[in-house]
Order: sequence, then C-alpha cells, then structure tokens
Amino acid sequence: MKKVFMLAAFVLAAVPSMAQVKYTVSGTFAGNGKTVYLIDELTEKAIDSVVVADGKFAFACTADKDALMAVRAKKSHWTTQFFNDGTPVSINLNDSTLKGSPQNERLTKINYEMEQPRKRLAAKTANLTEADIEARADEISDEMNKMITALTTRANRAFNEERNSLIPVAFAGYYFFENGVEAYDELVKQQVAFAGHPYLKKMRDEVAEETKPKDGEKMAFIGQQYTDLEMADPDGKMHKISELVGEGKFVLVDFWASWCGPCKAEMPNVLEAYNRFHDKGFEVIGVSFDQKKEAWVKAIGQLKMPWLQISDLKGWECAAAPIYKINSIPDNILIDPQGKIIDRGLRGKALHSRLESVVRSQE
Repeated sequence: MKKVFMLAAFVLAAVPSMAQVKYTVSGTFAGNGKTVYLIDELTEKAIDSVVVADGKFAFACTADKDALMAVRAKKSHWTTQFFNDGTPVSINLNDSTLKGSPQNERLTKINYEMEQPRKRLAAKTANLTEADIEARADEISDEMNKMITALTTRANRAFNEERNSLIPVAFAGYYFFENGVEAYDELVKQQVAFAGHPYLKKMRDEVAEETKPKDGEKMAFIGQQYTDLEMADPDGKMHKISELVGEGKFVLVDFWASWCGPCKAEMPNVLEAYNRFHDKGFEVIGVSFDQKKEAWVKAIGQLKMPWLQISDLKGWECAAAPIYKINSIPDNILIDPQGKIIDRGLRGKALHSRLESVVRSQE
C-alpha cells in the first residue's frame, strides 16, 4: 500500500445456472426530476433507470434468482443493495431504509452499520487541503486504520453469523482482503448456503488480482538467492537478515509500516503462523517502511510482534525498495535454509499452506 488511502478507494465452486425471477422495486426520493439507477452488482452496470416523479420511482422486470442488485440515485455515493429473492422491495432513498424480505432488511441494516466508519472519516477530512492532509498524515492514518478494522470486523461477523443466508456475499471483498482469497475454497468445502453465488467468485477473483504482485520483476526473484539487508532495531542496534538464515530455517522477510492499514490487518495472520511454526524452524524479520520511529515502535507494541524488527526509517526510500522492487506493501519474501527465495507475497491462509508444505518436506 503505497499510500494509506488506497484501500479506502477500493471502496467462488462452479457457478450453477440461475433461474429468472420477477422483481418489483418501488421507492421514494425527495429528488423530483433526478435519475435513479437499477444496478446489477455482478456486472457493475445499470440495467434500468427511471426519473423520479412526485417523489416516487419504480422498477419491474426479471433477473437471475438471488442476483445481488442495487439502487442508486445519480451523483449519490450511497447504494442500497438487495438480493432478488422473489419478495418485492420498497426503498426510501431519503433515509436509506428498505422494506422487503427479512434477508434484505438485515442486509440493509448491516450496510448502514458499515457506512458509519466511512462517514466519520469523510467528515474529518472533507474540508482538508492537500497540505492539511500531509501535515496530519499520522492522525488520518490512525483513523483510516480504525475504519478498515471496523469494516473487516463487521464483514467477518456477517460471514460467521449469516452462514445460512446470502448476506455474506455482499461483503466478500472485505472478507477476502482480511482472510485471503484461499478462504473461498474453505467456504466451498464447507458447502455454506452462498458458496455457489457468482458474486462471491467475482470478489475472490478481484481481490486476488488486487493483492497479487503487480510487477513481474517481483516474482522473478523466486528461485534466486536473497540479498542481505542491514538496518537498526528500535534500540539502534544493527542487524542483518543473514543472522536468521541458516540450516533448517525458513525466514519470512515481512515488508510493512505502521501507517499501512492492510499491513496491520494481516499481522495477526503472520503472528498465528509464527506461533504455529516457530518451533519447527520458522523465523520472521520485519522490515519497516516507516519514517517516524515513535509510530513504528508504538505499532510493534500494539500488534504484539515478537520477532526482530529493523528499519532505516527512510519510508519509500528504504534500502529494501530498490533491492526487491517494492512499490507497494504489505509484501514479503520467504527464504529457505539455503538462502533461496522460494515464494513471495504470501498472505492469509496461503502463508500457512506454504509453510505446512515446506516444513513437512524438512521432516
């Protein structure tokens, strides 16, 4: 994540054939003469539009059963989603409420909850100039991280609590960012109610594309010997990656920063992997792209990372950036006992799966 604002901007099994089901959408909106669009969330295209007259609008036609659809007024950021489950939908765009099936009413409620962290952040930054944002970068970064945590936490709750409905499908993007795209395979394996929904697969594919290394040069490092780095730990003592690399050890060099929301969201997963495999020869060394030592040290404590942390405190001028072609974080490289880079960009369950395979091969 080259800037903390990138994630905010970002703001599944063979798919079975889907029967066509009639839908009726009625609504009210205090915007006479304005256009309201009906959107197919799978294609992200408007499939119909109407002009509001006498404070009302309506749509009626057929669409795939259980398709994720949405209504949005022109130039409005708010989108009211619903599943085409055969129950008529009534939407009030003035207060963002919906009446319909219990499933769609719960979906609207959760969407409203998830909108609140975004609204709070937008309110704090709405009138800031670029200079203001630069001057208050740490403060805004903290707020951004809080927002990301709130969104991913609520999405995880939906996946845990709504497993017998379609509701989690609408929050798949947040879920896969937090848990890795490999979580899709687990949902299919568990045969949850929504595992075959096409929108779930769409979001799995989009997150996979968004999170994979964009630069082919990055992946070219796989199979090469690592290049050593030397930087200071929080106490000022110099350390090298080579201190950890050796016989029987697999070393994850984790590139991160205290201001990087996705980095911090991924850290509990790295900690879990560390706890699982450390006694089998797995080591982690954190290389921070921070500039401010205080923020770096604070984040180490908050995230409870027990492994070695080093940084030259040069931000994007970090010595690691040109050596390993790093232009976005989080990123990482996995080094085998012979000093060869055997993988890169491991996140979520992919990290655990890779470690299971290489550790097992050493036994």
